[in-house]
Amino acid sequence: VQEEKIFAGKVLRLHVCTMEGAEWLEEVPEDTTVEKLKERCLKHCLPGSLEDPKTVTHHKLIHATSEKVLTDTKTVLEENIQDRDVLLLVKKRAPTLLPKMSDVVAEEKRKQEQKAPDKDAILKATANLPARSVDRSVTHHNMRDFQTELRKILVSLIEVAQKLLALNPDAVELFKKANAMLDEDEEDRVDEIALRQLTEMGFPESRAVKALRLNHMSVTQAMEWLIEHADDPSVDAPLPGSAPAEAPAEGAASSTEAAAGPSSEEGGEEAKDELTEIFKKIRRKREFRPDPRAVIALMEMGFDEKEVVDALRVNNNQQNAACEWLLGDRKPSPEDLDKGIDTNSPLFQAILENPVVQLGLTNPKTLLAFEDMLENPLNSTQWMNDPETGPVMLQISRIFQTLNRT
Repeated sequence: VQEEKIFAGKVLRLHVCTMEGAEWLEEVPEDTTVEKLKERCLKHCLPGSLEDPKTVTHHKLIHATSEKVLTDTKTVLEENIQDRDVLLLVKKRAPTLLPKMSDVVAEEKRKQEQKAPDKDAILKATANLPARSVDRSVTHHNMRDFQTELRKILVSLIEVAQKLLALNPDAVELFKKANAMLDEDEEDRVDEIALRQLTEMGFPESRAVKALRLNHMSVTQAMEWLIEHADDPSVDAPLPGSAPAEAPAEGAASSTEAAAGPSSEEGGEEAKDELTEIFKKIRRKREFRPDPRAVIALMEMGFDEKEVVDALRVNNNQQNAACEWLLGDRKPSPEDLDKGIDTNSPLFQAILENPVVQLGLTNPKTLLAFEDMLENPLNSTQWMNDPETGPVMLQISRIFQTLNRT
């Protein structure tokens, strides 16, 4: 009996697997080194591979349970491998080859070509081009001119609509209808989608309606107002001027009835005067309502209340623009808002020649829409979506934009 066998250590039966799916049993003494075990495994799964000395170093044995990479110089016993343990024979991944210098240079060049040019590169490339820089202040001024011109158009169109409607033999009935439109319950004009959003949040409908009216149908601002005034005892009080809606209508109706009475030329003049008074009453019902938050914020900056209201009226209730107006040259002035456009201008003639506009000017609702947008520009979206007034507003906008480009 050989001495090695007498003093040989315990023989372990190990289950070896490869990444390709091969499996077999290896019986090795516990004093066998991991390197020797690995050689035996390679002879089994890759015959002839040991001729290349790198084969052994390019493979590793891993203990499947502990996921430990076994060290080649240690024995099976030192690695604490037990009988029937599973070992995994894997080949190490080949190291990533370093890119060639030419490839690196080409990649950098490609990135530079795709990179957006910087300011210096732009100036260099455009050095020989004629200078056509646009002053931002001029652009802002042009935007303000657009708003001013649109307002002038509305002022002049209101005058035309009043004359056309006054010539109508049914003028009395038309303006009874017009006053009835003005005196309708304001709840009918609340944005239903915005109201539903607030009521779904749990706010009472009456409060939601009030909040939307105070905040020009803005859901976000209305929600903030409702939260801020949740504990206010007057939160459910009606808005000023919303209750007494019938008295003006009755007065206007009686005025219209009086206008229909006289049949002589003198009576016709009196009828025109009565209709003029009705127009004034209609306009008073559409008085500009400044944003109360903007008024408070601007007055806290030291401006007078009348100045603040004028600034908000000129700038369509936009607080920031109103602040710039107060700090600047204050143009256009509030008086400029009541001036109409030149009736002989190509723009106004093109608007009046449009068949859709001509037809719309004979509708009392169009006159109401113009009056409303004149005093409360934020309501323009409502009239743009109206089936009767929307087409008229669309044609005016298109004509303005077309002539403005030429």
